[in-house]
This record gives sequence, C-alpha cells and structure tokens, in this order.
Amino acid sequence: MTHQLEALRQYSVVVADTGDLEAIKRYQPHDATTNPSLLLKAFDMPGYQALIDAELAAIRAEGGDRQAQVEHAVERLAVAMGSEIAKLVPGRVSTEVAARLSFDTQASIRKAHELIELYERRGVSRDRVLIKLASTWESIRAAEVLEKEGINCNLTLLFSEAQAQACFDAGVYLVSPFVGRVTDWYQQATGQDFPPDTDPGVQFVRGVCQRVNQGGYDTVVMGASFRNTGQVLALAGCPRLTISPALLEELATTPGEVKPRVLMARSGGPRPTPLTEPTFRWGHNQDAMANDKLAEGIRRFAEDQERLEEQIADRLAIL
Repeated sequence: MTHQLEALRQYSVVVADTGDLEAIKRYQPHDATTNPSLLLKAFDMPGYQALIDAELAAIRAEGGDRQAQVEHAVERLAVAMGSEIAKLVPGRVSTEVAARLSFDTQASIRKAHELIELYERRGVSRDRVLIKLASTWESIRAAEVLEKEGINCNLTLLFSEAQAQACFDAGVYLVSPFVGRVTDWYQQATGQDFPPDTDPGVQFVRGVCQRVNQGGYDTVVMGASFRNTGQVLALAGCPRLTISPALLEELATTPGEVKPRVLMARSGGPRPTPLTEPTFRWGHNQDAMANDKLAEGIRRFAEDQERLEEQIADRLAIL
C-alpha cells in the first residue's frame, strides 16, 4: 500500500522543517532547515542536551564578555546542531543569519562567512550548507555576493513577486516562498476558508514556479510554511517542499496516490529586465500582504533569537 509521503517523493524533494534528530531519522528527508524558533525547541529535546552543555562549557572556558559569549553561542549551537543533522541527511542544512541583520548587507556577508568557517572546522563543507537570509533588498544583495563566492543561499520570508524576481536576478540558489502565512493573511482579511486549489498561498508558490520556468532560471523553489497536508499535496511537483514533523507524520500514515500539481517545464523565454532597488521597493510596497508578512516574520525571528539568547545566558550562568 502506497502512502502519501512515499508518493509525494516521486515529484518533490522532501525537506524536514525541524531540527529534531529523531524526526529526521524517521522521515529521512533529503535536506533540513533550521531557524531560531527550531533552535529554541532543541533546548527541550533530550537528544541535544549533551551537545548544548559541551558547546556552552567550551564557550565559557574561552572567557570574555558575557554578552559576546551569548551571541557567539547562538552561532556555535546552530552550527553544532546543523553538523549533527548533516550526518543524517544526504543533502543540505539551512542555517540562518540573525534576523536583526536583515537590513545590513555587509554584516550579513560577514556573518555568513563566520558560519561557513564554523561548519568547515567541523568537517562540513560549504556545499552541504545553505545560508538562510530574509528576502529584503539588502539580504538579496548579500546573497548575490555570497553566491559568486561559492556560498549558496536560501532566501526565506518570501511573499511577493518582487522578492522572487530580485532573487532570480541575483542568482540565488534557493528561495522559500511561504504558503501558510500568505493564506493566514487572506483568511483574516476576508473571513474565508480556502480549498487547496484556490488557496492564496498555494497559488502564490505556483506563480513563483511559473516565473522560474518562463525565465529559465536555475533558482530552486521550495514551498514552505504549510498549515495542512492539502496545501502540501496541491504543490506536488514543486522542486522542494519543507514540511513540519506533524504533517510528515500525517502524510506518512495516510494511504493514497499523489498526482503532480506543479509542472516544472522550463521554457527559457526572454527574461524581464533585472529589478532596480526603487522598482523592487515599489513592487513589494504595492502588495499589502507581503509588506505585513515580511515585517512580521523578521520581528518573530528576532524575538525568538532574543529568547534563545536569554536561555543561553541562563544556562551559561549555572555551568
């Protein structure tokens, strides 16, 4: 008997939207993504406690200013966890640059270099890592520089056509257009529930895939932020889908066939003129949903980073 997760893998690469090692072992994704929210959850996972204590003890032994220790610990832990995940997946691990740097191109580039150096010290080569950045103009410019250096990037918090086009123009390796947060906004605005095929988030990601096809871009599209399996299955055929453990479990235990709903047949037609900064900002500004959700997403990631730093400070104090 075929289950939906098995059938889905025929059309899309499955990525785990989690840092839970047990979940990764169970569902065997190709890649895994991380962010400050997922790192926070790791503090409650038994499988990570020894690693967390070892990393924090090493940081404390190095001495220095406590705040600097805390900030460095976030990067060290992200890379330590990412390195453990890399042992379990054949593909890549996405590791995030702090959301507070989303509007600083040069700081984002420096932070990406630091993360790659930490990975390489652990024996994880840069071709196993994706540097994750918010899809602001400044971060897209950082990604453009990093891609030319051979450091591939995952541009997240992507909600508008302008963001997608700017990422394609910059030669970004992978973009993560969000499904659930787009749908959340339209549900709140209209009071409607949407079936999968008319779901605004699903339609948005299908549109991003269509843009890639028409322009013949090399950028990989990875649907993200799913609220239910209906949204996931409506995007079967999208090159990659990053899915939470709860939805992976539902797909893995539900019998059924899956049909491709997104066809990635690249025409390689004429590409639009690359966006200038004013054109990008105006295009993004015209999409109220995208404006709201990008700003909200950056704030949420920054808040989770602050909570993570508080937990690290508390843990350092008792070591």
